[in-house]
Amino acid sequence: MLEAGRKGLEEMTVTGNDTAQVYKSGTLQVLATPRMAALMEETAWKSVADSLEPGKGTVGTKLELEHLAPTPVGMKVRCESVLEKVEGRKLVFSIVAKDEKGEIGKARHERFIVEEEKFQKKAEQKNG
Repeated sequence: MLEAGRKGLEEMTVTGNDTAQVYKSGTLQVLATPRMAALMEETAWKSVADSLEPGKGTVGTKLELEHLAPTPVGMKVRCESVLEKVEGRKLVFSIVAKDEKGEIGKARHERFIVEEEKFQKKAEQKNG
């Protein structure tokens, strides 16, 4: 059973493939906001994945993100999530990302628990 307080932790080192220039979110060789968002979502979903029933997963439905400082290529980023609320199938997380010099981003993130097979079929029905 999922309870508030569950924590997650993921780390990465920024590479040339993680930059704003590559993600087309800018022209600079710094950690792209979309890449930081992906790390935040990864940290949240992985923090609860092992507590879900077989065949269940989570999908992101909302991400309120602040990117506060740039991170250069070669620097390590540490992302920590905390499950703040469990409201039925809805999970609410607070997330903080830090590089080696301090906080670079924070977010509030919502995910919903879904039946993976049913969810995938629903998506595939859009193809006709």
